[in-house]
Parts: sequence; C-alpha cells; structure tokens
Amino acid sequence: MNNKVYFTPGPSELYPTVPQHMQTAMANKIGSISHRSQQFKDIYAHAEKGLRELLQLPQSWEILFLASANEIWERAIQNCVAKESFHLVNGSFSKRFFQISEELGRKATKHEVPFGQGFRADDINIPGSAELIALVQNETSSGASLPVNEINKFRAKAGANALIFVDAVSSMPHPAFDYNLVDSIYFSVQKCFGLPAGLGVWLLNERCIAKAEALQAKGISIGSYHSIPSLLSKAKTYQNPETPNVLNIYLLGHVAEEMNKKSIETIREETETKARLLYDYLAASQNFDIAVQEPSHRSVTTIIANTKMPASDIIKKLTPFDMVVGSGYGNYKETQIRIANFPTHSVSQVQALVFKLQELIG
Repeated sequence: MNNKVYFTPGPSELYPTVPQHMQTAMANKIGSISHRSQQFKDIYAHAEKGLRELLQLPQSWEILFLASANEIWERAIQNCVAKESFHLVNGSFSKRFFQISEELGRKATKHEVPFGQGFRADDINIPGSAELIALVQNETSSGASLPVNEINKFRAKAGANALIFVDAVSSMPHPAFDYNLVDSIYFSVQKCFGLPAGLGVWLLNERCIAKAEALQAKGISIGSYHSIPSLLSKAKTYQNPETPNVLNIYLLGHVAEEMNKKSIETIREETETKARLLYDYLAASQNFDIAVQEPSHRSVTTIIANTKMPASDIIKKLTPFDMVVGSGYGNYKETQIRIANFPTHSVSQVQALVFKLQELIG
C-alpha cells in the first residue's frame, strides 16, 4: 500500500474518493462502453452539470472536453486568431502559449516580466490589433498569480473584438471569476481536481464560438475534429467528436458532485487557510524564502520557495515520511521547491508537512 501524500503541482495527490470511484467504474466496465451510448451521454451530462454548479458558470457558456490544457492552447489559436495574439509572460507555461501561437504562423506579441513576478493591468499596453489576449491567472512554473480583480480590468483595456483567455490550469475552482469580463477559461484535471492526467476542460462563451465560425466562413483552417464547431456539434448531445477519456469524465463528474456537497465557499476558505500555513512557515524558515516577492501576486494553490539546500535533498529527507513535494521548474529545479495546495490536500496534511519541514529543514 502506497501511503505517500503527493504535494507535487500536477499530477498530484488524487482526490480521496477517486480510488473508490475507479473501482466502481471497473466493476461497471466503464472503460468498455461506447462513447455514442446513452450511458456515456449520462456520464458526460453528469460531469457538465457538476462543473456548472461548482464553477457558477452561466448557461450561455459551453464546456468542452479535450486531451489537455496544452491542446487547448493550440485549438484557441487555430479557432480564434486569424493574425495576432497578445500574451502576458512570466513563466514557462505562459511562454509556451506565446510560442505555440508563433509556431502556428500567427504574429504573437508579449508583455514579459522576470520569472516569478506578477502583473498589474495598468502597466500593460495591449495592441489594438490583438484578437486574443492570453492571461495567466496562475503560472504553475513560478507560483505567480494574477488576482481576479486585475483580470477584470483587461476588458476595458482590450479592443472591442478581442477575446480574453485565462489560464487557470492549476487554480480552478478557487478563483471567483466574473464571466462577463472574460471569454474563455481553461484548466486540467490532474491538479486541483485530483484526477489522473489526460483531460483538459475548456470553458468558452458565444464570442469565441462566433469568432471560430467567422474564420471558418472565410475559408481559414480552424483545425479538424477538435475545432470549436466540431466539438460543439457533439457537446450539444453530451458527446465528443472522437472517443474521449471516458473514465476521467466519469471521475470528474463524481469529484465535482462531492465538491459541490462540500461547497465552493468551504473549498476556497480551506485553500486560503492552508496557503497561510505554508507561507507563514516559509517566511520564518532559515532555509527558505518565498519566491514571489509581491504578496498580492502569490498563488494560493501553487506555493514556490527558494531554497538554500538543493531541492533533491529536501525531497530525499521527506521520502521516509511519505511526503512528496515538487522540485523547481526547468532551470530552477534545484534552487526552488513547489508545493501544491489543492482541494485534495486536507488542512491536517498541510499541517503535518509544515511540522516535518520545520523538524527536518528548519
């Protein structure tokens, strides 16, 4: 029996009831059912209903299931950008979205700040020609967060036809977004939802749909089976164009249902309580420094610390105690650690981690 608790920032600790739901799924042979069957349509509808309630999503918004958040980057550019996108870049993932736009032959411009810094909307000039504005609510590599009240300022700064896309890959469902002020939000399930990897969730409004249809009408390629029109044509009847990750959609529906029973307000309160425990420890530690300097830009779901001791040594010290934290990302592999603070991590688990780090590291 593996008793490890994964505080890694994705894949991360599974939601506590996932093993039970997987056993039920196997007993009912969910992995063998047709993705055109009524049984699958019911699974899809259950997941969509649970997400709508949890995320407080307007009925006018659509929910689409794709392979990953990485795929959503590509589909977003193909479907919503004829010529130019604009990106806020402050870490490895926001930079990758920018690069994908370039790789797809678009003109991609960016406002870039050093790794680990955040953004203030008032400091940013958006080109009037930008069709898509890529914001990163939570940069998973650096732990820098863009507060929702800053995100809400971008609509007034953007051109009338610009679409505002928000990366909430490692923070959803915590942020309380104003859906009137953004056009699309996307995330992955292997982080805050505590599921196995292999499912991306794309939330989008009618403005994104209209843009994809307009590009298609002009004869511009918007992709094939995972274009917005293709995905929507099947989503309307609770299906995917292709055989999707049926098992993960099934699991997502059950986890969303359980999160709703707990309530999004409780999840947010617990997340913020756990974040305070971690940040208070890091601020007092002799070995660690909080990586994101500006308090209002510090993520509550992906806590990053600079470390004087190599990250690999910290990971080894925690191993006998069945606790796993993440190393830094990329060039920061040994000089930082990343600690996930997701709904699957209980307050008591975070308290135990803090106690053990105090004991072992100081």
